[in-house]
Amino acid sequence: MKTQLSRALRAALVAVAMLGSTSIVRADIKDYEFRLAEPTVKVGRDKIVTVQLINKTTGKPEPEAVIFAMRLDMAPDGMPEMSTKIVREPGGDPGNYRFKAAFGMEGRWLLSLGAKVQGETGSVEGKLVITANK
Repeated sequence: MKTQLSRALRAALVAVAMLGSTSIVRADIKDYEFRLAEPTVKVGRDKIVTVQLINKTTGKPEPEAVIFAMRLDMAPDGMPEMSTKIVREPGGDPGNYRFKAAFGMEGRWLLSLGAKVQGETGSVEGKLVITANK
């Protein structure tokens, strides 16, 4: 009887340990990607661009990322030296990251971003093309 109780207790402990370990498994940093909410913008000053950082395995936005790098230039149209100032804007839904920038001319603009995801090793990098129209 004592042996059966001991085996049952060990089995229960193993099951609890296995369940506990699966709840802390996180995604790999390669499972995240940036996506534009809207791929076009009007030419002009103070235009808002919204980007989501998506966990590709769950399809859900990542609300607690820290954006540490951002650049906006016209590299897709062969003018990487044509860059513009870009500033992080507060607000928006969790997982949406808003940026304000001046789009001085029509064409394709490359938004380059870098982010750290809480609890993950490494960083997420993304390059998104935004088309500016009149």
